[in-house]
Amino acid sequence: SQSQRALRIAGLLHDLGKIGIPDHLLRKPGPLTDTERSVMRQHVLLTERIVGGVPQLTDVLAAAANHHERYDGSGYPRGLKGEEIPLLGRILAIADAFSAMTMDRPYRKALSWSTAVQELRQNTGTQFDPAMVEAFINEVLPQIDQEKAKAA
Repeated sequence: SQSQRALRIAGLLHDLGKIGIPDHLLRKPGPLTDTERSVMRQHVLLTERIVGGVPQLTDVLAAAANHHERYDGSGYPRGLKGEEIPLLGRILAIADAFSAMTMDRPYRKALSWSTAVQELRQNTGTQFDPAMVEAFINEVLPQIDQEKAKAA
């Protein structure tokens, strides 16, 4: 469907704005300062400018521009809450967080899938849409697991 296509493309492009973030911040092994965090958060607006400039990607923009919004309204860049966050943005937020948790980072080792699932569940209703978390855990993760098994 068109939404699936948009979500796939948004998954690839959502952090494109990080090309405008200094490398030393992207690779910093420790916690970011408040100033550094503010600079890092600009990647969403940079992505929005880049993706928003391509008319064929307007449906992708809803996901890419909103993947750091939080279900309780404490996210960025606009502080959207609940259903104010476009559905594709709510879905991408979960996928992005799960991916980030299960990959090695300069500042920590990857978490196991089970630990990452626990984190998703702990942040349900605050960071993430509860219905989308359950769909991700019950429908998406088993598909990914099957694909990984086929590739092995």
